[in-house]
Amino acid sequence: MTSATATNTPATADTARPATGDAPALRTLTVLAGHDKSGRAEQADVTFRPGEVTALLGPTGSGKSRFLYDIESLADADTPSGRRILLDDAVPDADRRFALQGRLVAQLTQNMNFVLDMRVLPFIRMHAESRAVPDPEATARAVLAAANDLAGEPFADDAQLTQLSGGQSRALMIADAALLSWSPVLLIDEIENAGVDKRRALDLLLRSDKIVVIATHDPVLALSADRRLVFEHGAVRSVLRRTTEEARLLAHVAAMEDQLSDIRAQLRRGEPVA
Repeated sequence: MTSATATNTPATADTARPATGDAPALRTLTVLAGHDKSGRAEQADVTFRPGEVTALLGPTGSGKSRFLYDIESLADADTPSGRRILLDDAVPDADRRFALQGRLVAQLTQNMNFVLDMRVLPFIRMHAESRAVPDPEATARAVLAAANDLAGEPFADDAQLTQLSGGQSRALMIADAALLSWSPVLLIDEIENAGVDKRRALDLLLRSDKIVVIATHDPVLALSADRRLVFEHGAVRSVLRRTTEEARLLAHVAAMEDQLSDIRAQLRRGEPVA
């Protein structure tokens, strides 16, 4: 592997859009209420739309991951929660639920590791070619640039996939999902633990015009979302829209986090903290 440095040029407005290809159009995804761990009914259905970010909050074990799985599997009252998923107000047929190509839902989990022994740029270019985008090379480089904009430590375009750190792998997959994936629904489990710039990641995902659902414990991500679903005992307890006061609070919390990030960077460089 050479020591060439990958570009950090941000993706342009033209490239910062997902490839369409055979992407299925989706105006709404609705989760019909199921029940909690004791069998008590959830209070309301929840509808998601493109260009909207929803944060899932609640303590560990409260049901966030189950909710993500219900969406990913397009549940039809056949999971422990009893929820059902509607696509554009209709129950998806079996072909749409279990399709291997052109899947509606992409999910990024906390632990992501590559097993394919390829270099980064050829891997992303191959993905772009499979999506039949007009310029696979330019698209692949835009994905790589966006990934390096998110990663804590940039990586070169000739780096081996298997040598990327966990944070670098996650950054690459977030950029790929935002700019290249066909799937109109993106589920993310705890992006704050990925070693990526979470606010830049959220901005990139917003520009992708997808339905974005994030399970998180992070106050900045929670307050940045359009709304929050609060979980308790395996069910959605409440649905909260961000208020004007919370928007003001977000700026304060983000500034506090920037200060902590500066201290963390000083410590990593072996510098005394001022």
